[in-house]
Amino acid sequence: MKIISHKALRIFIEEQPQAALPLLGWRRVIEKNRFTNWAELRAAFNTIDKVGELAVFNISGNKYRLVAYIRFEKQIVYIKAVLTHQDYDKGTWKS
Repeated sequence: MKIISHKALRIFIEEQPQAALPLLGWRRVIEKNRFTNWAELRAAFNTIDKVGELAVFNISGNKYRLVAYIRFEKQIVYIKAVLTHQDYDKGTWKS
C-alpha cells in the first residue's frame, strides 16, 4: 500500500521521538503489504478500530493513535492524524 502524507509521521516523530520505532514499524508493514479489505488489515493489526470511514490504529501498546482513511481498491492510506492517546481522547481530530 502507498502512504499519503509521510509528513504527518515526520512531524509527530519530531515532537515525540520515542514514537519513532513503533511508527516506522507500522509504516513498514503497511508499505510492504497489499490489504484488500478490513479483515486482512485486522489480521495484521489486531488493535485497529473502525470509526466511521476512518481506521484508528493503536500504536505502541496504545500510547499513540494513528487515524487514517484507507482506499483498499487503490491501495492508498491517507494519514489524517497521528496523536498521543490523550490528544486522541480530546476528539479534535474528528473535525
